[in-house]
Amino acid sequence: MAARQLVPDRIMQLGLGFWGSKTLLSAVELGLFTELAKRSLDAKTLAQRLKLHPRSAQDFFDALVALGMLRRVGTRYANTSETALFLDRAKPSYAGGMLEMCNARLYRFWGSLTEALRTGKPQNEVKTGEDFFGTLYADPQRLEGFLKAMTGLSQGTARAIAGKFPWKKYRSFVDVGCAQGGVAAEIALAHKHLTGQGMDLPVVQPVFEAYARTKKLEKRVAFYPGDFFKDALPKADVLIMGHILHDWDLGEKMMLLRKAYKALPPGGALIVHEALIDDARKQNVFGLLMSLNMLIETPGGFDFTGADCARWMKKAGFKRTKVEPLAGPDSMVIGIK
Repeated sequence: MAARQLVPDRIMQLGLGFWGSKTLLSAVELGLFTELAKRSLDAKTLAQRLKLHPRSAQDFFDALVALGMLRRVGTRYANTSETALFLDRAKPSYAGGMLEMCNARLYRFWGSLTEALRTGKPQNEVKTGEDFFGTLYADPQRLEGFLKAMTGLSQGTARAIAGKFPWKKYRSFVDVGCAQGGVAAEIALAHKHLTGQGMDLPVVQPVFEAYARTKKLEKRVAFYPGDFFKDALPKADVLIMGHILHDWDLGEKMMLLRKAYKALPPGGALIVHEALIDDARKQNVFGLLMSLNMLIETPGGFDFTGADCARWMKKAGFKRTKVEPLAGPDSMVIGIK
């Protein structure tokens, strides 16, 4: 049998992957998917609506077709079912806010990944003395857009948590670092016997409460203002930390786990959900790249495996732990006090 001839195709596709990424990010920035949500358009009309130069507009649109982000029927372009749901700014399911942030910030910061790997230091606004989150939380309009994006990204995971965790055993929960309240809302909608709270910085309260009203949950889901580093966590049967622990170094992770243990009653549960790296550290590409993103964005944050988190939970005092897959790259670790 002849030896398989090696070719560099896979290497080149990965190395040039930023071409496709930036094509999508620019399409989101331009509002292309929102425009096509109104009706399908031909290339000339779509280019005019987006104020694009005619030189490469058709190449741009056809590249998005080839990338699976658009459909073309005859000469007219339309959204796919996924881009219609998640990239139309007019829909509550819009998840493009995160991509907008990636386009405006992370794309250029990731250009300094080599420096980050050599120095172990963040490569974001910190390098120039700025504070991204401080600026974000000071601008109500930008903050609301960011929090809505978190909801769009977490809906699948939230529904999986609502369906897979044994909520019948419990009466109350708190989502720590709740953002707009997407996770809390999905759980409360699925389980009418539960009352819930969302804990976050006080500036988040109007956004959270407005979202709860749209879901008709204002009587069962309340906002709890606080700083989870400075303040004790509110008491409840179940505490949830979603995409929280990966922001911090190991000492800070352990401090938050111990705070959670202290706030829970005997038999209470902590749910940690993240893009957990698989225990063999070979498969969950998103989780591993997210950990590199924490290198870019934070002084000490990193992602981790389910086995890592279970070990930390037991060190914090939890007597039983369980790791369970959720949606996409996300999984949860459950700790029982």
